[in-house]
Amino acid sequence: MSADVLERPVAVAPGGRKLAAGLATMMGSAACNQVGAAVGAHAFAVIGPAGVVAVRQFVAAAVLLPVARPNLRRFTWAQWWPTLLLGSVFATMNLSLYTAVDRIGLGLAVTLEFLGPLAVALAGSRTRLDLVCALGAGLGVYVLVLPGGSSDWFGIGSGLLAAGCWAAYILLNRMLGARLPGLQAPAAATSVSALMYLPVVLVLVARGSWSWPAVLFAVGAGVLSSVIPYACDLVALRTVPPRFFGVVMSVHPVFAALAGLVLLGEVLALHEWAGIAMVVAVNVVAVVAAQRRVR
Repeated sequence: MSADVLERPVAVAPGGRKLAAGLATMMGSAACNQVGAAVGAHAFAVIGPAGVVAVRQFVAAAVLLPVARPNLRRFTWAQWWPTLLLGSVFATMNLSLYTAVDRIGLGLAVTLEFLGPLAVALAGSRTRLDLVCALGAGLGVYVLVLPGGSSDWFGIGSGLLAAGCWAAYILLNRMLGARLPGLQAPAAATSVSALMYLPVVLVLVARGSWSWPAVLFAVGAGVLSSVIPYACDLVALRTVPPRFFGVVMSVHPVFAALAGLVLLGEVLALHEWAGIAMVVAVNVVAVVAAQRRVR
């Protein structure tokens, strides 16, 4: 589910219990997403990040295509070119994120990726508060990484590339939301991304690098990080005000750090926890301020 849902009007059912249930569903969605990323990391040693991404894309396409049923033959060029770009963004975003996870750990990678939607949220504003938020996010990243001679710059760069792709995903999704109905855009784009990874699958099979445990880990990543979160967010947004979505998104870096600790044995240093906390706090402030301006 993309950050552009913050701008969509949705019907919110009254009642504290329904609101609490919606928030719990979204928290479960965020937890599933990061657990799925940690599960997929267990397959890196056998099929690599590219192999995990390939399986994840095929799983997502297998779920979205029967649900959305996009009529690809009737797509116009105005619909096709952003769809092709979105498919390329899917392919690049997932590969760069998993590469970052493999090199610098899940918590750091997801926090860096999280800068993408935060940048989109801040880009259209000129208020002093947003400027402070941007500076706070930059300071948070510095505290998180503490750059030095021993820093894994390729891993950090991969995380930042994933952030740029997430920002591009939000903008393209907004465009396609006005040009294609329902879930046709993500279904078609995911199919494009899956086709781009078909050579990866063929190479892995030809080399004999494929194993069923690795495939199951990758499938688990696809289900936990794509299928379940998407369904949960759709259900939750029927009962939760849109502004809460952006706030709940802030827990992703925290859940990523916890999933990395529990499932991958990745112990973060104190400065890394401090950097994550700073980035999360900046996003909460930015989302709340943006919603107040809208109202």
